[in-house]
Amino acid sequence: MRRIIEIALFLMVTIGFSQDEETFQRAGSLYNQEKYQEAIDAYRSILDTGQESASLYYNLGNAHYKVSNIGPSIYYYEKALELAPNDEDIQNNLAFAQKATIDSIDVIPEGFISRTINGFTTMFSYDSWAWISVVCMLLFVTLFILYYTAHTSTKKRLFFVSSWLLLFVGIFGVIFAYNQYNFLKNNQFAIVFAQETTIKSEPNLRSEEVFELHEGTKVKVIETVNNWKKIKLEDGKIGWIPAEDLKEL
Repeated sequence: MRRIIEIALFLMVTIGFSQDEETFQRAGSLYNQEKYQEAIDAYRSILDTGQESASLYYNLGNAHYKVSNIGPSIYYYEKALELAPNDEDIQNNLAFAQKATIDSIDVIPEGFISRTINGFTTMFSYDSWAWISVVCMLLFVTLFILYYTAHTSTKKRLFFVSSWLLLFVGIFGVIFAYNQYNFLKNNQFAIVFAQETTIKSEPNLRSEEVFELHEGTKVKVIETVNNWKKIKLEDGKIGWIPAEDLKEL
């Protein structure tokens, strides 16, 4: 009986993946026929099943961009970039979409050391860094054992140097994984979806208006009070925005 249940579950998962792949191909065909809204609906139906991938988010971003939905297009490009941070096509299309936004926000420049560390940290996801660390540690142990069992000085030197290099890579992998995990945990970003929204000094409609934002602008969410989000821009400005005017990544 248990075996029958396992086979049934396997078939259900297989059929589900097959249907999602069929829907993905159909959405691509609709996109090529310039039926962009229908393509969006098809891609969204895949998301509704719980499936996600960089290519799915990327195609959704492209389809939204074609119908001038700048906010959603940037949102889905950002989601795709989270899963494939080194993909040049995603980076380029995100840059094109960002040029269509109205708000011009000056970015506070990072220091050289901070920029270098962040550059290495974002090369891979924290899961990938963790796996790199595990593999390096296993190879370190293997090479260290080979170092002790080697009979020639050349092999001993090779195994010794290689093992310690892998150990250092593994340690740095743990550090980068930890940094990226903390960054994702402590830095919640969102994209403004409203065409225009007024940012308030406090989380209520009666408070002072401090500035305005427009569709597609990326903000950092630092606090939530009822249906208001406290946000911070890259230039340091802070204010409160209605929660329905943005979508968190």
